[in-house]
Amino acid sequence: MSDTVLDQNAWLERIGISSPLPPTLETLNRLIFAHAHSIAYETLDIMLGRPPRLDVPTLQQKMIAGKRGGYCFEQNMLFRAGLRSLGFKITSLQGRVVRGLAIDAPRPAIHMLLKVDLPEGAYLADVGFGNLAPTSALLLAPQIEQQTPHELMRFIDVDGELTLQAKLRENWHHIYRVIPHPRYDAEYEITNWYTATHPETPYQGNIIAAKPGPNKSRITMYNTRVTVRDADGLAEKRWLATTREFKDVLCGEFGLNLSNQEIEDCIAVMKHKGTGDTPHPFFA
Repeated sequence: MSDTVLDQNAWLERIGISSPLPPTLETLNRLIFAHAHSIAYETLDIMLGRPPRLDVPTLQQKMIAGKRGGYCFEQNMLFRAGLRSLGFKITSLQGRVVRGLAIDAPRPAIHMLLKVDLPEGAYLADVGFGNLAPTSALLLAPQIEQQTPHELMRFIDVDGELTLQAKLRENWHHIYRVIPHPRYDAEYEITNWYTATHPETPYQGNIIAAKPGPNKSRITMYNTRVTVRDADGLAEKRWLATTREFKDVLCGEFGLNLSNQEIEDCIAVMKHKGTGDTPHPFFA
């Protein structure tokens, strides 16, 4: 996949940055924060029978020109292209999601991550995890508590894989283990196809969206349930009932460019195949 076809100006405009910036740690933090707040995590195309494509022209058309969001492979592929266009040195990685599971759970590598090499060291960049994606770069080193614009985070070494954790209220929650070995794009294509088409993944029948908000808040949507978590970790939940309410949240609060028909189709799939209000460990 060639990153050279990225329209850098269009990407920067989409995330609210007016001009190219030097490839520094300060710039990386600014880009992560801006991208995460501008382009929501969402998996609705999978519900609509449209497995995501990961080539940069398609990602640009969908997420920049089309004003949609995407899930981890889409988000981090687009972000990687943007970073490379600005001169950042990137290594593509994968992670094992352990959100809501044991820290050493035997998990497949189904999450895309980026390692950014800077004079200050190697940093993790991830704009595609959804409700707990770090909103700044994180130094890839264990046992260092690192403050982001949202949660306090750290890495714990588990047999050579750094496990990302976030502190919610007084407790540390596991997110994913980082596999330190470089990955080829073909491996993302295989994993993307699996996560987008396997009938037992949560994306087939459930409306899922997430986005960081102001004042360290985060908003997450899982089917009819919308959760806003504040800086102290307190969650306010509400449940949607009408198509109008779904449209107000998806198009208004998440900023997604969806037609009325697409929203109605997602609701129909959710009612037929979704897991209802049953909590999912990845989207708690």
